[in-house]
Amino acid sequence: MIENARSLNIAAGFVLIVGIVYILGPLYLTLATASQSYEFMLRNGLAWYPSDQFFANAAHIFTETHIPIQMLNSLVVAFGDAFATCVLSLLSAYAIVYFRVRWAGVAFALILATIMLPIEIRVITTYQVASNVFSPVNALLDVTGLNGLIAEYFGAPVKLEWSVLNTHFGLIAPLVAHGTGTFLFRQFFLTLPKDLFKAARMDGAGPIRFLFDILLPVSRTSFAALFVLTFLSGWTQYLWPLVAASTSDMQTAVVGLARLVPDSEGEIPDFPMIMAGAVIVSIIPLAMIALLQRYLVQGLALTEK
Repeated sequence: MIENARSLNIAAGFVLIVGIVYILGPLYLTLATASQSYEFMLRNGLAWYPSDQFFANAAHIFTETHIPIQMLNSLVVAFGDAFATCVLSLLSAYAIVYFRVRWAGVAFALILATIMLPIEIRVITTYQVASNVFSPVNALLDVTGLNGLIAEYFGAPVKLEWSVLNTHFGLIAPLVAHGTGTFLFRQFFLTLPKDLFKAARMDGAGPIRFLFDILLPVSRTSFAALFVLTFLSGWTQYLWPLVAASTSDMQTAVVGLARLVPDSEGEIPDFPMIMAGAVIVSIIPLAMIALLQRYLVQGLALTEK
């Protein structure tokens, strides 16, 4: 029986239109503001219609600010975070599911605990470790008394130092410590037939060959989805690059956009230039999403049929 749902369709369409306006409204205002001049904004405020000053504001971003080099830093951080997270998550989930690890449940529980401890919560301790990677080793030597013995025999205690602040490695490594990818791959591996690994062993495939020839091809959709999520997370990361990078040439584009706002309270920010910078900074993640959706997700959907 087919019911007349005209009123329901009208209500659903109205809700959809409201949602589209709610999402696209700020984006349109951003584009309209980015195309205005600073003098026009001072006289008339934010405009709801576009103008012809976008390329002038964009040229100012590329010539007068550090946004271009900061976009390169964001690309390195986002790509490094996404690639390292995907690889480590794939290997850890593979070990938990397909290997007879004695404390696999405990290890997985500890990995999941990292989801409840994002970098915004552990930023102080993360900064302390990043300022000296060997600080846990130094503390262990002090607690165990080995430094006292070393100082007694060699005249001075051991104090190892290695700071990763203001480096790309220091910006990427703390972001990788997250268990979401391991959870995603583990749940996907559990949905695969249990006899798949046994059949591969009967055909003479070892663990490495099973990983690369069988497990990785069927996991590429999950790999691509996790890569997109972690890439966007690394690109939009603000707090850790703000803390870990003290120079403008090592900060990321999101931090660079925030730096465009003047510190003095009386000065009106150049919102057209800032909005133009926001549009430029958004181009790379949008291009990455479109590229992966076109060349990976759709292609994998065809191969899985």
